[in-house]
Amino acid sequence: MALPRIAITLGDPAGIGPEIALKAALDERVRALCRPVLVGDRRALEAHAARCGLAPRLRSFKTAAAIDWDGGGTLLVDLDQFSVEPLELGVVRAQHGRAAVDAARVAIEAALGGWVDAVLAAPQTETAIKLAGIEFDGYPSFVARSTGMAAEDAFLMLCFDATRIVHATLHTSLRKAIALVTEERVGKAIRAAHQTLRRIGIARPKIAVSGLNPHAGEDGLFGDEEIRIISPAIEAAKRDGIAVEGPFGADVMFARDGVDAFVVMIHDQGHIAAKLLARNRTAGLTIGTPVLFSSVAHGSALDIAGRNRASPAAVIEAVQRLAGASAGKT
Repeated sequence: MALPRIAITLGDPAGIGPEIALKAALDERVRALCRPVLVGDRRALEAHAARCGLAPRLRSFKTAAAIDWDGGGTLLVDLDQFSVEPLELGVVRAQHGRAAVDAARVAIEAALGGWVDAVLAAPQTETAIKLAGIEFDGYPSFVARSTGMAAEDAFLMLCFDATRIVHATLHTSLRKAIALVTEERVGKAIRAAHQTLRRIGIARPKIAVSGLNPHAGEDGLFGDEEIRIISPAIEAAKRDGIAVEGPFGADVMFARDGVDAFVVMIHDQGHIAAKLLARNRTAGLTIGTPVLFSSVAHGSALDIAGRNRASPAAVIEAVQRLAGASAGKT
């Protein structure tokens, strides 16, 4: 069976994105798992390669449909993003944000067209994206909108080692996140987690769900969202045959054994655990959408751009998960 084709976007070209994307594409572990193709501006990629002492044999194509997968070398869909405005490493600029989002959009369109099997995005700089005037509150909702889905039907699954964490809400204020925690949304997050786990080969997934309040509300003592919202969503999922338990206090839930995925209610419940346990090597997988899409969970590190100090570990781990999910898809 042919290896899956994975598009790796360069992310913010002023940060470490091009460096870690190229390092991953050249890594023998990655090439053993997939056929990578980079997506972004060739000038940006060559600038980072030169600064890092890398000399890839680049083969550029204008579209994913035009790629010759059998010619060897490092493949690139060249988007020509800096022929007018110059690239400035380490600087926040609107064009840098626009370049990151455009690369992700092109890669998603390539996946929808069947030219690639999955998409992996290098880190973006959200301030630069905002300067470009682009609506962006994280990749799950962006992928949903790019594939014609409602933003609320896409979820983020953070992955590291054997741990997977699904977020019912993500990049929004805490006040708004609490309002977004509804029985319907929690139920959708549980089902998206279950379907994704089945897709990657776990026949009978086991899922644990957190509460929203301290100690999961302590039977209503510290809040009643667990009683009114989260528990009913869990029970409904159980009736559909999903092996799910909870709600558990988010501060103790991750110590539970035999759990294939944890569903949390808000951003920090999952991200704090992930970044403490797997710093700079956590991958984010967008679930619930028709496109297999992953991104790294660390930032664009503008301060070390072009210094050959960035590790591609998170990109490589994301490739490993996407390759497995792509095999499950086929």
